[in-house]
Amino acid sequence: MSSMNGIGNANSNGTANGHHYANGSNKNLNGHTEWLSNGDGNEKSSDSQQVGITVFSGGTAANSLVDLFNKIVEPRKRHLSYVIPISDNGGSSSELIRFVGGPSVGDIRSRLVRLIPNNQSDEMTALRTLFEYRLPADKEEARTKWLEIIESDSDLWHFISSPKRELIRSVLNTLNLEIVKRTRPSGKYNFSEASIGNMFLTGARIFSGSLESAIYLLSMICSIPRWVDVLPAINSNHTHHISASLEDGTVLTGQMAISHPSAPTAPDLDKEDDASLPDALAELRRQNIEFSKDEEEDLSARIERLWYINLYGHEITANANPKVIDALEKSDTVIYSIGSLYTSLIPSLVLPKVGNALAEYRHIRNKILILNSTLDRETGPPSNPLTAVDFVKAIVRACEERRTPKAKDYGSKKEEYVFREETVKKYVTHLVYLGENEEMLSPKVNRRELERLGIKCVKAGTGKVVDGKLEAKYRYDEEELKVALEGIIDA
Repeated sequence: MSSMNGIGNANSNGTANGHHYANGSNKNLNGHTEWLSNGDGNEKSSDSQQVGITVFSGGTAANSLVDLFNKIVEPRKRHLSYVIPISDNGGSSSELIRFVGGPSVGDIRSRLVRLIPNNQSDEMTALRTLFEYRLPADKEEARTKWLEIIESDSDLWHFISSPKRELIRSVLNTLNLEIVKRTRPSGKYNFSEASIGNMFLTGARIFSGSLESAIYLLSMICSIPRWVDVLPAINSNHTHHISASLEDGTVLTGQMAISHPSAPTAPDLDKEDDASLPDALAELRRQNIEFSKDEEEDLSARIERLWYINLYGHEITANANPKVIDALEKSDTVIYSIGSLYTSLIPSLVLPKVGNALAEYRHIRNKILILNSTLDRETGPPSNPLTAVDFVKAIVRACEERRTPKAKDYGSKKEEYVFREETVKKYVTHLVYLGENEEMLSPKVNRRELERLGIKCVKAGTGKVVDGKLEAKYRYDEEELKVALEGIIDA
């Protein structure tokens, strides 16, 4: 028996061990694309449709890049996967979690709505308006508006076809029934500023018993392209919370406490509710409906570590969604998008098997960090803000923690354990950043230090000014960022 390229045995029909080979690559019997060398050191897929780009992100910030990512993947016929955490306990999601339970769906809904095709169709515009809609701030007015929607008396239903309208209404009424069942004289649901999109996803999850099915249903109703996936970092029907420790020993419980703390709006935190277990932490049962991302108190020290907790505050190991690992298996490019470092990116990266996939899948050629253009609460305090090198350290440390169990015991004090050139390059290969301006409050970029660690630094112009509530802020220019990313992906 003769061998073929040193791999297995060849038979008369050109196969080796039952696998077909073409141009040095193959697709196995389970339908997964396998990656093999073509002899020139590069690895390619036998099916170009299987070559994808995976984006780790949160909700709001990365939504501004959705059109950009679409323009990159469409002409290249790539599959695009967004990995989004489910640990947010702020906004209207906090009330759904408090009263009904289940995962936070706000960031997932935000991305799905942003992906609705902008084809000038009256129905698509109406669907986007419906799923973006928030009920009024006044509780009684909000409840009245909610009843108008589920009873089909709202103007929001105009231009939505009757089959879709009745399907959406049936899902919303499923949630409404759950709310009514849980309502007590001492505890009622607060409809204030509730997101209809969040309520739809929660109702669909309750009806189907599956978060993925809820995402699929909304995607089908809104004709979201099939070459885009929105993947929850954890596929679960249960609530997942995070906690973080600071370098000064302070421990913050819940995402709201980490990113944008606010005064709780719940009337009585000592009361038990149906969605929470007895004696669950009060901080995790709050109504955090009202908050501000612009007016936030600085942290007392840098964030050192982030982990998942149960309702009692004990550290737990949450399992990554298997479809996230599958998406990485089929991708040759990974992008860490702009957004909150510790509440948008790290909750996905710290999950078991994610670090393993990023480090060990050789076909992932590009691991690109798009550096934030501004600093925020999580990347402070102002007296000791994070630099670009620190952003990279946080990503590497999170990925290594579950891959190398002892890494969590080292923290930032002994970061040399994980922050070595051979380790860093497993998780970050490129850094895209804005050129510095005197007015910018962006993370400092030490190109020499980053390049010493094997990271290629790519400047994406100098950005553009966007007027914020407090001050003028710089943002990436879409075309300049597109050119920078395409230069890396096509290299």
